[in-house]
Amino acid sequence: MTTAPSALPLTFSAEVAKARESGAAIVALESTIITHGMPYPQNLEVARQVEQDIRDAGAVPATIAVIRGALHIGLDDDQLSDLAQAKDVAKLSRADMAVCIASGGTGATTVAATMIAANLAGIEVFATGGIGGVHKGAEESFDISADLMELAQTPVTVIAAGAKAILDVPKTLEVLETQGVPVITVGQDSFPAFWSAGSELQSPLRLDDAGAIAKAHRTRAAMGLPGGQLVANPIPADEEIPAAELAPIIAQAQSDADAQGVHGKGVTPFLLQRIFELTEGRSLTANIALVRNNARLGAKIAANLVNLPR
Repeated sequence: MTTAPSALPLTFSAEVAKARESGAAIVALESTIITHGMPYPQNLEVARQVEQDIRDAGAVPATIAVIRGALHIGLDDDQLSDLAQAKDVAKLSRADMAVCIASGGTGATTVAATMIAANLAGIEVFATGGIGGVHKGAEESFDISADLMELAQTPVTVIAAGAKAILDVPKTLEVLETQGVPVITVGQDSFPAFWSAGSELQSPLRLDDAGAIAKAHRTRAAMGLPGGQLVANPIPADEEIPAAELAPIIAQAQSDADAQGVHGKGVTPFLLQRIFELTEGRSLTANIALVRNNARLGAKIAANLVNLPR
């Protein structure tokens, strides 16, 4: 391991340190998908699979997590395995990340926290599953994910299959527009709906290849504009669950959550688990497929950025 020369305990894996020295393409990965997304050992298998997808596409994976007060940029296989089996791991966002580090804690990074860490490490591309956003009923609860504000201020290109379909996606897009975040859908005009390749929503922007997305990232930086880009990458059509099929399932899961009084941070995990049950596991299969698809695109974008002047 190589520790960054900083007061912040930033620690690079050997693979990531070598990539930084050689100027190779690097793609950041979050760790909440490991600790809070699926059970062991499937979480470890998927984490290894996604990292290998990035290597096979010509880049280096950097899975990010806080371990005993150190902010790790890249995990070796033993650390990945330990994290996949760890209990009571904190779920970190912008608000609590510094406290976890300062107190010597262990935590997995959400989209917002991963963006912060990637930017500290000089990594410009981050691949994930779906971003958080505006929750249904937010006009009363004010439940809006920190991911949206992070996209507005941290200069990282984030590849996702859209916002999670359990959210109020139209309001999510409105907040992103207000915050000045470019929302770029890859290869189609409709905004993807996470488990579903398309939706009735028009995408604000469209680009068709990794090279064009990389150029947009560089151009934004050259203009001095703050924040990053959200790249909405549709799940492959043969892996999707059609939106029309999912709509009543999501409605049923939301109704169940309301009936049980689930609220706050408990809403998203409850809904995802209930949708998993109602789809007999198909939602998790689709989730894995879209994460892998995003990782491959992230590697291509990162490789293009390496060849563009800063």
